[in-house]
Amino acid sequence: MTDPIQLTRLPSGLTVVTERMDRVETVSFGAYISAGTRNETAAENGVSHFLEHMAFKGTTSRSALRIAEEIENVGGHINAYTAREQTVFYVKLLKENLDLGIDIIGDILTHSTFDAAELERERGVILQEIGQANDTPDDVVFDHFQETAFPNQPMGRPILGTESLIQTMQRETLMSYMGTHYNPSNMIVAAAGNLEHAAVVAQVERHFADLPTTTAPAMDNALYAGGEFRQVKELDQAHIVLGFPSTGYHDPDYYAALLLSTLLGGGMSSRLFQEIREKRGLVYSVYSFNAPYEGGGVFGIYAGTGEKECAELIPVTLEELRKVQLGVTSDELVRARAQLKSSLLMSLESTGSRCEQIARQLQIFGRVIPTQETVDKIEAVTREDICRAAARIFAGAPTLAALGPIGHIPSLQSIKETLAA
Repeated sequence: MTDPIQLTRLPSGLTVVTERMDRVETVSFGAYISAGTRNETAAENGVSHFLEHMAFKGTTSRSALRIAEEIENVGGHINAYTAREQTVFYVKLLKENLDLGIDIIGDILTHSTFDAAELERERGVILQEIGQANDTPDDVVFDHFQETAFPNQPMGRPILGTESLIQTMQRETLMSYMGTHYNPSNMIVAAAGNLEHAAVVAQVERHFADLPTTTAPAMDNALYAGGEFRQVKELDQAHIVLGFPSTGYHDPDYYAALLLSTLLGGGMSSRLFQEIREKRGLVYSVYSFNAPYEGGGVFGIYAGTGEKECAELIPVTLEELRKVQLGVTSDELVRARAQLKSSLLMSLESTGSRCEQIARQLQIFGRVIPTQETVDKIEAVTREDICRAAARIFAGAPTLAALGPIGHIPSLQSIKETLAA
């Protein structure tokens, strides 16, 4: 039986990976560039995101309107996003229209014109996006958290950039950045759905032929520092993120950290949700996350609460961090494993999720990871592994970001002393 996952490396160095899913009528296709905020200099912060916006604003053969019309005429969907370590352009279409999707993604990545009028319009759109984010405290507190955890380095800068930098960013900056990072050796092209691998490869070879033959520079190391950011602001709630240095993708404690996050703050049955919301009624929203990156990771807890409730929230949270280092029940481990496995296995049914998974696995691990291998690694984590990972993570230097009516939040020094006790 033919392996549903097939991989081809073109003479240019571009990698094409596909997964055939016979029982669906659609196909997802994307270009995954290993360049994001972490690849930007201080002077060009926001260029990855600006470039993502501009890619849909016209090529040498298509106007911005025509790009949208061609995709929507066949009922398709096209979009893009920027992250700290990657930028992604993708389409989802009916299987018979895949050639069109490959053509358009290839066109915008190799023949974008960066028209001056379109650039000025999109500059305005991004400035409005930044303004909207600044008015959304549960978003902006994460920017402050990231900047505090990784001060004065690309990993700590906002994905959207700053208003002052976006206002003055030049067309040449976009073109130079694209020429440097959007090359075959720095890109994975992936597709999943009802497709033929050979046909995808032939179309990619044709429509991605004009990618530059440059070599992208290596990413800077991300140096976690920790620290404290506080901003008193007139809001109904205080927004708090407390974080610690955590595991990267290649760390032996990676899966233990994921399960720790799941049982501590990953759902309605998690410890933080039950203790802080259900038993004490201190918050509407509380959750934890483990965010890996190349070379490390961050474990964090977010909560939004009222001014008076802050005084109780932090000690209760710290107590839960202490207790999880001492013991995890068998029921908690079984439940956390089931949550992680079901999330993984359910994603196998989505062409978009599979397209992204196989591309990211190639970028991070250099190979597509069999699903059973991941399931086995989740199953192999023990209660002792989770306690050990918790002790390791929560012994790290904390980062605190707090925004709003935060007068009752203990100092970072007080938090450190409680954690060390």
